[in-house]
Amino acid sequence: MMKYSIFSIVRNAMSYHERWERQWRSPDPRSEYDVVIVGGGGHGLATAYYLAKNHGITNVAVVEKGWLGGGNTARNTTIVRSSYLWEESAALYDAGIKLWENLSAELNYNVMFSQRGVVSLVHSQKDFRDVQRRMHANRLLGIDVEYLDREALKREIPILNLDCRFPVWGGAMQRKAGVARHDAVAWGYARAADRAGVDIIQNCAVLGIERNGDQVTGVRTEKGTIKARKVAVVAAGNTTVLADMAGIRLPLESHPLQALVSEPIKPVLDTVVMSNAVHAYISQSDKGDLVIGAGADQYVGYGQRGSFQTIESTVTAIVEMFPVFSRVRMNRQWGGIVDLSPDSCPIITKTPVKGLYFNCGWGTGGFKATPVSGMVFAHTVALDRPHGLNAPFGLDRFTTGRLIDEYGAANVAH
Repeated sequence: MMKYSIFSIVRNAMSYHERWERQWRSPDPRSEYDVVIVGGGGHGLATAYYLAKNHGITNVAVVEKGWLGGGNTARNTTIVRSSYLWEESAALYDAGIKLWENLSAELNYNVMFSQRGVVSLVHSQKDFRDVQRRMHANRLLGIDVEYLDREALKREIPILNLDCRFPVWGGAMQRKAGVARHDAVAWGYARAADRAGVDIIQNCAVLGIERNGDQVTGVRTEKGTIKARKVAVVAAGNTTVLADMAGIRLPLESHPLQALVSEPIKPVLDTVVMSNAVHAYISQSDKGDLVIGAGADQYVGYGQRGSFQTIESTVTAIVEMFPVFSRVRMNRQWGGIVDLSPDSCPIITKTPVKGLYFNCGWGTGGFKATPVSGMVFAHTVALDRPHGLNAPFGLDRFTTGRLIDEYGAANVAH
């Protein structure tokens, strides 16, 4: 595989960029693999990469019903942070930030991780108490979070309207947090996994999960049956559909989650701003687009459009906080299907069916966890036991009552 560098760019420029090699192969599926990963988004591709890198398992197929990174990896607002309340969540996401910081160099692919900071706004006494509680919890874990009062916030974000309908008191800022390029993450992991020998099979929907008693034996796909000793499912909002194929019921609901992107404008916002009170968050991409998101629609469904009410309330909130954007036009809007668990935390677990594993329930926090999710899920699949970071996120917590309740602490999670 070609190593990307300034020299390879210059060399290919001399040939009018006609000699770049394909980034990954498109093989036909073999009849049998050690591991089949269902889902070719960032999490699935990261799992394949870490299976090869950390565990030496390369006889792996990633099966994707569409194209790589065409699902929720492409349908998110690219925010990366670790400022969660509970120790289990914060530790998981903070380990993810450490992986993000070196990911471009490790994959030899620019994922455009920009640590521009994420600010969570405070609009009331309740917000203030919640933010202080979360900040103290984060600091005990060594996570960088600081409180900005109104004056400091105005210096940090001059275009923010502090006297909007819900006046801004201040905000909590995590400076190591930021954004990354969503498709570059999927492509970088795909390229690295392919180099390790992983087969990436696109346009190949899974039609069934094969079992022999309590042992998984493979998957039935549009391109035939593929045998496997282990099957790892990372299918985001379609997880419950695949779980039904295996005869398993998971505590998940699928909801549309919407986002919007504006026309490109000159750089004016160099951090990510989130508000739980008005249920909206915004950042500016490297291309100049304003990337806007909100909470999930309240109804259950698999539609990728969402309700107009959510769009209207989100844009209203953004204009209240940033009047300077009132005349900016929206280019497009989309919805992704997110799977929400009762405690708003992921499920990374093996199942009662031997050799069958699920990584799901990320809700609105999936993209930021892409590297660490792949790492710990690969560990779980390879060794048939959880990594220390994902041990608290097993299915058993819903029967023992040891929930990790980020529902009200995760900022615009719902």
